[in-house]
Amino acid sequence: MIKATAGADGAERCNQAFTVAAAGVAAGVPVSLWLTGESAWYALPGRAKEFELPHATPLADLLQVVLKGGRVTICTQCAARRDIGQDDVIEGIRIAGAPTFVEEATTEGAQALVY
Repeated sequence: MIKATAGADGAERCNQAFTVAAAGVAAGVPVSLWLTGESAWYALPGRAKEFELPHATPLADLLQVVLKGGRVTICTQCAARRDIGQDDVIEGIRIAGAPTFVEEATTEGAQALVY
């Protein structure tokens, strides 16, 4: 479980969350990437392409890896504060809240990382 709490306001932390999530998928580890705070914007089509960080794999590419082999969730409250609805997000991304987060985080063997 990887929780991204930053967006362009904390570009290195944001990129690190997406990089670790994609690396986990590539390694065959079950990955759940949670987009919270400003990272919630990357659930919208085209937004990840706008993200820039020198010497980093493009965020859009990392997101595609996670979408293909893992799960991506945008926080319910974070989505609501930004007027983001299920019809607005990239196909394959779900909106879910604290009960789902707690369920995933407390699953036996789960490891949560927060960036």
